Amino acid sequence: MNDNGPRSVQFGVFDNSAAPTGGSTSSIDLLRNVPLEVKAELGRAQRLVQDILRLNVGSVIDLNKEAGDPVDLIVNNKMIARGEVVEIDGRYGVRITEIVR
Repeated sequence: MNDNGPRSVQFGVFDNSAAPTGGSTSSIDLLRNVPLEVKAELGRAQRLVQDILRLNVGSVIDLNKEAGDPVDLIVNNKMIARGEVVEIDGRYGVRITEIVR
């Protein structure tokens, strides 16, 4: 008979010897090199599949924001700031104007 009930599990003791050495390291230092997905969202729209299938070059999709409204800066799917679109040397960026808490 196979018993699929709860089983006792034992975990080893955490050994801090694997931690980085060479000076004091704060907890945040361990996270500094973790990659995050950063997006600048101009706006959103909801459309039917039939409307999406009709899109072609030159089509316009109305977004839920007005021209000149701030863009949302989203990190790992959470809005953290708002800002304005800027152009520097032919590339676009966002100048942060407000931190959202």
